Amino acid sequence: MSAAKPILSVRDLTARVETRRETIQAVRGISFDIGANEAVGFVGESGCGKSVTAKALMRLAPEGASISLGGRIDFQGQDILSLSEKTMRDLRGRRIAMVFQDPMTSLNPVMTIGAQIDDILCRHLGLSRRAARARSVELLGLVGIPDPARRADDYPHQFSGGMRQRVLIAIAISCDPDLLIADEPTTALDVTVQAQILRLLLRLKDERGMALMLITHDFGVVAGMVDRVNVMYRGEIVEAGAIDDVFASPRHDYTRALLDAVPRLDRAGLGR
Repeated sequence: MSAAKPILSVRDLTARVETRRETIQAVRGISFDIGANEAVGFVGESGCGKSVTAKALMRLAPEGASISLGGRIDFQGQDILSLSEKTMRDLRGRRIAMVFQDPMTSLNPVMTIGAQIDDILCRHLGLSRRAARARSVELLGLVGIPDPARRADDYPHQFSGGMRQRVLIAIAISCDPDLLIADEPTTALDVTVQAQILRLLLRLKDERGMALMLITHDFGVVAGMVDRVNVMYRGEIVEAGAIDDVFASPRHDYTRALLDAVPRLDRAGLGR
């Protein structure tokens, strides 16, 4: 259930992304809320503005581009768009954290896993190196990394894709953020590992009281995971509502098309 007062309130958010070759109006005046301990899904095809929206909340630009933001992003009483970059650096990872799409490119290949978590704990929480390492091992164990004390000294390439994704989740929750953004967290994982990662995210949300923003192109991923869903198309939210209501009675043609693409056992015909 949504909190009486949302921890995140976004109004008329716009995002213009500029690259060397073109300028794209990636987000076109969207508004939404996320309550404490609420899971909210953002669903849509690639290029619809989901990931740009997530990065806008962190005041980050897509790789190789610059971003211009408009509207208002109110996070626990602070307008994120008016904060200094120094204040944003303190907020990122500490109060709002993000699990990015590709764990191999999100992790530093020349640093051990433990050292990467240690640095965040020392930076945001002021822990000593010894205390940070103890906490890093605890976090790796929490997300299901076997033998975490030993694996903390391994490098990213020594982990499978699913284990690297668990490491990213450990990094994201290391400072007990109020909002966790998971951007396509099951990309390139097999279905068994996908289910494990989704169950882990839901368990951590419930145990830690975090709000969860789950971004995906697949309605099957958000089913059973979120309280409410926002459907994005061409930079706009074209449908929003409780997940059960949207599944049962989609109102927008694009939402119906996305739902039709999800294999279901209650439909006749192969793949439907």
